[in-house]
Amino acid sequence: MSSATSAHSVVDPSASAKRIAGIIVVVYAIITMVPLAWIFMTSFKSPPDSISYPPKLVFTPTLEGYCNLFTTRTRQTPEYIQSLGAPRSTCDEITRGRNMVIAGPSNYWPRFTNSMVIAFGSTFLAVFLGTLAAYGFSRFRVPLADDLLFFILSTRMMPPIAVAIPIYLMYRELGLSDTALGMILLYTAVNVSLAVWLLKGFMDEIPREYEEAAMIDGYTRLQAFRKVVLPQATTGIAATAIFCLIFAWNEYAFAVLLTSGEAQTAPPFIPTIIGEGGMDWPAVAAGTTIFLVPILVFTILLRKQLLRGITFGAVRK
Repeated sequence: MSSATSAHSVVDPSASAKRIAGIIVVVYAIITMVPLAWIFMTSFKSPPDSISYPPKLVFTPTLEGYCNLFTTRTRQTPEYIQSLGAPRSTCDEITRGRNMVIAGPSNYWPRFTNSMVIAFGSTFLAVFLGTLAAYGFSRFRVPLADDLLFFILSTRMMPPIAVAIPIYLMYRELGLSDTALGMILLYTAVNVSLAVWLLKGFMDEIPREYEEAAMIDGYTRLQAFRKVVLPQATTGIAATAIFCLIFAWNEYAFAVLLTSGEAQTAPPFIPTIIGEGGMDWPAVAAGTTIFLVPILVFTILLRKQLLRGITFGAVRK
């Protein structure tokens, strides 16, 4: 008598479970991508097509939204427009078709540049300070370390907007209102707690023996940290940088309250794009599409480190 037996691992999912999981992931990905795809499509619609009902899925693409985003326009008489001669660019041609002329550049690029400077500057400071603090908590005996870590974490639990008025008054007295430096310091203060807690977990996973061996070979503590610990903590630093950058890049409340001109970022500026007869939805969609590009590129470039960083230390041998 012979019987066929098959062993199934309790860890590996079954074929049906894999199919169900795959379907769920695909459906979830499609649902999350629909708003982004709709924004991208709207950026190439004309203003009438963008507000048509029912919504148009098939339309004639146009660059009017991007032209309206990057330029300011004024209405002129047909006689004046004809006296200008032939259009000098695609945007000029589109604008004249609306009986308007380009008066100059818009403020989108300066606001976009402010977002780049403030978001990446605060992310660098938050990760830099968080790395040093996490290394200190992980490697040295800090008095009341648990209490200090809980205090650092508690600052993240509090809604940042709850302290908006005190921060506004303080910034007004210090002259930091509507300055890039003030926004960088503020976003750094908000993000450093997240950076400390994330990076401390990564630091704890790096064996101390590596540093001890390096110091026996003649390295100083700082050299061992720079040449031994940092290379192994790259995945954690990359993951932390992405989370900090996403917060600073998308932050809206403080940007509205503390900036109005010189240091205003793109999130509060995009909703103010007003076109003829109301909101210029193609221009708003174009500004949103361009605003998504840096954070998307940054995440794609660090995607391997992000995936490794999220699962770092999950499996012990």
